[in-house]
Amino acid sequence: MMDISPIWISLKTALSASLLAMLAGIYAAWWRNGKNRPGLYWLDAFLMLPVAMPPTVIGLILLFIFGHQSPIGQVLQSMGISIIFTWPAAVIAAAVISFPLAYMTLRAAFRQVDASILDSARLDGISESGLLWRILIPLAKPGVAASFLLCFIRSLGEFGATLMIAGNIPGRTQTIPLGVYFNVESGNYTLAWILAGVSFVVSLTVIHIVTRLEAED
Repeated sequence: MMDISPIWISLKTALSASLLAMLAGIYAAWWRNGKNRPGLYWLDAFLMLPVAMPPTVIGLILLFIFGHQSPIGQVLQSMGISIIFTWPAAVIAAAVISFPLAYMTLRAAFRQVDASILDSARLDGISESGLLWRILIPLAKPGVAASFLLCFIRSLGEFGATLMIAGNIPGRTQTIPLGVYFNVESGNYTLAWILAGVSFVVSLTVIHIVTRLEAED
């Protein structure tokens, strides 16, 4: 019987990672919106690093941060929490890798919203949180949706950082990219092609939706 668990693991990992990346991206893009101080461009560069650096390097950094010998890892261990080589590690890796896409596309979406609308809402006494969630995000909805979908397909294809911090544990952390690689390595081309086909169909569908959203925006 073929093990198709990588499909389910990939889908739930990509969904969870995308939600995390989007939440962080929304607040980061909202805070950055309208600020043009020169020093902030270095912050932009730092936040975009995960999409520019090799995923294995990002995985190594995450391994250092959450490893059992690190301060964070030791605190988590004292609480009975272990991150390394678990499914949450796969989510963290995918979220970190996909975050730059969320940040970049959300900033672009927020910039397209007329600033005078936001200023009028502030004059009416709306809170900053209400301004973000009740006005800005609904007005930028096509861009926000496209951002989420881009995060999803990037998370779905994540390999290097996931392998470094979550490992390749069948039924637990083996995602579609890991399943394809290790099934090819073991000579199981049938399952590798099935997983590759699922990845192709899902990615093509998501990209089609993104292009439609961009056309409507």
